[in-house]
Amino acid sequence: MTFRLIKLACLAVIAAMVAAPAFGQTDPSFLLTATAKNFDSYFPGYLANGYFSTMTSPRGTEPNMGYMVAFMDYAKGDISRPAAIPGWSEIDYNPGGGWLNAIRLDPKIFVDYAQTLDMHDGTLTTRYRFAYANKATDVKVTTFVSQADPHLAASQLSITPQFDGKVQLTFPIRLWSEHQPRFPIASMTGDEMIDAVIASGQTLQNKPVPTPDRAAVWYPGYTKVMSSDGDTRELTLWLDGKAEQGLSMAEAAAISLPAGIQVDEVKLEKGPDKLSLNLVVSVQKGKTYTFTKYIAASRQDWGGDARADVTLAEAARKTGFDSLLARHVAAWHELWKSDIVVEGDPKVQSAVHSDLYYLLSNTTVGNAWPMGACALTPGYAGHAFWDSDSWVFPALLLLHPERAKPIVMFRDRTMEPARARAKQYGASGTMYPWEADPQTGVDNTPHFAYGVFREIHVNADIAIAQWQYYLASGDDAWLKKDGWPVIQAIAEFWTSRVTYNKAEDRYEVLHVTSPDEAYDDVPNDSFTNAAARKALEIAGKAAKVVGAEADPKWAAIAAKMYIPFDRANQRHLDFDASVPHDKITWMGSSLVWLMYPNLDLPMSAQIRRNDFAFQLQELKTHGDDPNEMMMVMLAVGEAELGDGKAAGDWIQRNLVGFLKPPFNVRTETVANNAGYILATSAGFVQSFVYGLSGLRIEDQGLVEAYAPVLPPSWKSLTLKHVSFRGKHFDVAIGRDASGKVTLTRHAE
Repeated sequence: MTFRLIKLACLAVIAAMVAAPAFGQTDPSFLLTATAKNFDSYFPGYLANGYFSTMTSPRGTEPNMGYMVAFMDYAKGDISRPAAIPGWSEIDYNPGGGWLNAIRLDPKIFVDYAQTLDMHDGTLTTRYRFAYANKATDVKVTTFVSQADPHLAASQLSITPQFDGKVQLTFPIRLWSEHQPRFPIASMTGDEMIDAVIASGQTLQNKPVPTPDRAAVWYPGYTKVMSSDGDTRELTLWLDGKAEQGLSMAEAAAISLPAGIQVDEVKLEKGPDKLSLNLVVSVQKGKTYTFTKYIAASRQDWGGDARADVTLAEAARKTGFDSLLARHVAAWHELWKSDIVVEGDPKVQSAVHSDLYYLLSNTTVGNAWPMGACALTPGYAGHAFWDSDSWVFPALLLLHPERAKPIVMFRDRTMEPARARAKQYGASGTMYPWEADPQTGVDNTPHFAYGVFREIHVNADIAIAQWQYYLASGDDAWLKKDGWPVIQAIAEFWTSRVTYNKAEDRYEVLHVTSPDEAYDDVPNDSFTNAAARKALEIAGKAAKVVGAEADPKWAAIAAKMYIPFDRANQRHLDFDASVPHDKITWMGSSLVWLMYPNLDLPMSAQIRRNDFAFQLQELKTHGDDPNEMMMVMLAVGEAELGDGKAAGDWIQRNLVGFLKPPFNVRTETVANNAGYILATSAGFVQSFVYGLSGLRIEDQGLVEAYAPVLPPSWKSLTLKHVSFRGKHFDVAIGRDASGKVTLTRHAE
């Protein structure tokens, strides 16, 4: 869509807005509230609409970094990384004794403090009495990034001074400087990187909340402001920027003042670090004054330039905060029609809602952008891993298929760099990278993680996701045009990548990195081989659907693919028996992955029990600070074994330590504060959608692969507004009169 059409559509939508509807009281499981007790442990959440974001902050007014989808910095010598866009959500206030954002966080200064993230409405509201220097002001701040109008956001400050006099307000856009020190991560070994971090006075050791780990290497990229200006009469600001060696972007702000307020002074401040409108106004004791900052943002290939954004921001101001908010809230409520409802455990229900909130805040519709591993933050450099295809995609597919689709479309859009990479490694077809740049699809794996070029299971994960989308949508035209080319090229890759072992009459995959990544360069990783076999089988099925000729090698290789197995103990091996299984890792073992819902390797019930028992034993003996991506799958494994109590125990375990206060930000491990790992949120969601339910997406439909289970204390579990092949229904899991857990589907 051209920018002109986007602009016209946005303006038409804004013009049609109406006053806010009266919604009922919000379910408390959608509300997460910070109090003054969180001042020392405040791990920021974020507000986002999949296109751009801002972080949360305790006062609700501080300068916060924000990010934009696939807006990357390509500095020489570095890997690509998300460029922090100019900070847009800041507002500051000075009643005479000091600026609000500069005064220390103290319960005696920020009195009756409460900040609520309303996940049902997608808003952040902060309230307190700012009592400092013998003056007090009641403060309320409300901020949202519009779910209804993707280019728009707004932050509203209401002040009620308990005095008469003049006060200062400032409405800045922060122009971030380039991060220093900046390391040549594209060429540094792991030891060199650690030495450089230490030399800079930093550390990569685990840190206490709320400090994120590894910020020394997952720092934001740089957006250079090319031009900027403002208008004191129109109360507007605007800028055009460009990511380092990357795309262009733009922002604009329009400020709304309270009716009838006396403005004594307004100045435009233009500096290297800040673009701001600064006001002096006269206020009266006990009277409430409401100021609103409307924001419009865009980037190359998504919207227009700064002047175009000014038009959008001014139109938003004309429409008004209440109408914009009403439209935004209505859009969130529409999303929440698809939900996971747990009756009988409020803590679990709250965690499910926060995980869904973060997933929905970072997905888009109708495009081909993937999901960054750490969402719209600089974590893991914003790259697309298998997290997108195997974790986030299945979690969204049945609840929000339109938000899952861009993930598979990204792989179709970036086939050419994947073809070039296959040639680089002497393979055929497409070899997708372990870390793909979300804009270009080009390999951007850091040099210190060079060995994961062998973690090639991602190429099977992608094919499986493509086929799952087809099975769930039933869209033959999509499969032929978009899905089949990806599936076919990946099958060609596996055909060229396997080795035939004549002595054993089997196909093997040598020199791979296991999902348990400490095991690098091993032969015949079981998860990789099983996923490759499934990808080859999928290629044969897809060929029949689209009327193409399947390569007979696909079926031949799949039939003789070697999956390492210990016959004496009747369980699978992690990889070839020639490799000692003796390392201390996050996971202990990767056998639990064989039960992963989108793979779910067929095996007998006894073998499944044996595999799972080995996984638990290895977690105790060879596991350290477990990665939650693995932990959430233990609930799935117990459910598949029919043990509802054990599944519930693992679900409870995933509430402890991983959710950082006050807004349930999931971190990679309990001790490691690498935050916003969306795969962990998606895994938790999958433990309900596919784990407790027993549902699987198969060729014959959405099947009940095994009997559903419920933790003993739960009354019921409902998957609301499930979408499958054009039909919508609720999936209800409860107990019959005899206490047996049952699953029923109720058509809408």
